[in-house]
Amino acid sequence: MEQIPTSSDRHLSLEAHIWHDLKYAISASSGFQRWQLECNAQLQGLRLEQRLQRYLRETLETLAY
Repeated sequence: MEQIPTSSDRHLSLEAHIWHDLKYAISASSGFQRWQLECNAQLQGLRLEQRLQRYLRETLETLAY
């Protein structure tokens, strides 16, 4: 029996699409590129998503300070 997508399913799909687009935009930004160069040794072995999460966390911590 085929499942009919619910509004919740569509919402999750939209969120996944938005996060994908954000990841691409952030990873292409000069700020992220510069940050990666500065932290190169610490970032080895991390997936792109992990590097982006760390970058965003550090950026928000800096802004909050």
